[in-house]
Amino acid sequence: MSVDIKLLFNEALPAALQHNAEDAKTIGAKYQINIPGEGEWNIDVSSSGPVCKSGTGPADCTITIAPDDFQKLFENPASGMQLFFAGKLKVAGNQMLAMKLQKLFSYKQ
Repeated sequence: MSVDIKLLFNEALPAALQHNAEDAKTIGAKYQINIPGEGEWNIDVSSSGPVCKSGTGPADCTITIAPDDFQKLFENPASGMQLFFAGKLKVAGNQMLAMKLQKLFSYKQ
């Protein structure tokens, strides 16, 4: 089942972060997610967050991934390493923070 990327980042994830605010802050990072053709989002799950907003901003870790590859990653987070080594998941900044994305996307409203 495919995920609506814009709905995920504009509505579902912001609501889930607010519902899990204290735990989300324990991730302790700021992310920039760039999905060409879909959008760009800045996610703050540091002590000053949590917030997920459209656009760009300061980030400790920047992720760039094509929409089709994001679908694969979202459906099977374990595929992240395969996508990374295949050059389909680009990570700039602190690469270790990319490993915490699974926790970020595990939050439910």
